[in-house]
Amino acid sequence: MTTATHALEVPVLEYTNSSFTKPDTSQLDRCAYLVGTPISHSQSPALHHAIYSSMGKRWGQVLAETHDLAGFIRYLKSDAKSMGSGVTMPFKVAVIPFLDELEEAGQAVGAINTIFYRNGSDGRRQYIGTNTDVLGVRDAFLNNVVGAPYKGKPGLVVGGGGTCRAVVYALRDLLGCSCVYIVNRDKAEVDAVIHEYASRGASHGLIHVASVEEAISLIPPAIIVSAVPDFQPKTAGEVVARQILETFLHRGEGSRPLLEMCYHPSPDTAISRLAASAGWQVIGGIEAMIGQGLAQASLWTGRQIDSDLREQIARKIKDMQAQRHKL
Repeated sequence: MTTATHALEVPVLEYTNSSFTKPDTSQLDRCAYLVGTPISHSQSPALHHAIYSSMGKRWGQVLAETHDLAGFIRYLKSDAKSMGSGVTMPFKVAVIPFLDELEEAGQAVGAINTIFYRNGSDGRRQYIGTNTDVLGVRDAFLNNVVGAPYKGKPGLVVGGGGTCRAVVYALRDLLGCSCVYIVNRDKAEVDAVIHEYASRGASHGLIHVASVEEAISLIPPAIIVSAVPDFQPKTAGEVVARQILETFLHRGEGSRPLLEMCYHPSPDTAISRLAASAGWQVIGGIEAMIGQGLAQASLWTGRQIDSDLREQIARKIKDMQAQRHKL
């Protein structure tokens, strides 16, 4: 665990002088938040409602859509009901200087999606940052793939944004891939990911695959995570990235797992269809969302999430998703 630099000391109730608008939590005994923008489409509050209602608690998660991160943090540190907060774009990196400590996953990824509390040795509340996205990716595979056929073999991530960083850590450090190929439309984004890992002495085994020729020459991946929105390739970079992915999809043998992180507005994406037609086992991104949310709930409540509760919550969320896509 590493102490974050420039931790912000925030006077109680100073949030009233900021542009952040206090959410309505009057119907809840305790609550967590999700801060970011835009987030109105997020299914995270529904997930957390399902978790806490299953525990028999009048707890929940409330959206805090704002551009004023500092104002939100001031409010968070003054709210007696708060259990912590989820953090999404564009604040996953910007939030780090506001925290007292980072757990290993947050430090390794360089991005935070969860804030939770711990009392320090002096009795004061410490604000801890971590990244449960990595656990969501890990659990999506562990709960849907028999054995570990990807261990010791190459993994692949499509995309170069914030999610890519979490996926790299999950594939290499949690699932045991020998190396991680990165395929992305923008070389500069991949360079930034590799540079960030290099700054922490952890860039070994990260390989930017920039052409179909390279894809043909490399050992095919045994596991893939798609971490890009569902769109039809238009630019030259997008077209090449899709061609590289298709090349990898059609190499190798047997049913290998692909996690399609995109599930909004629909889990039926172009990449999931390409993977299925090439014989891959497609795992929906809702699995990763459930896994990371359960990890957050455990941190916020101090309760262990057993397999029975996980299965119960997963059924509820998948039923809700199915009903939503029928409308």
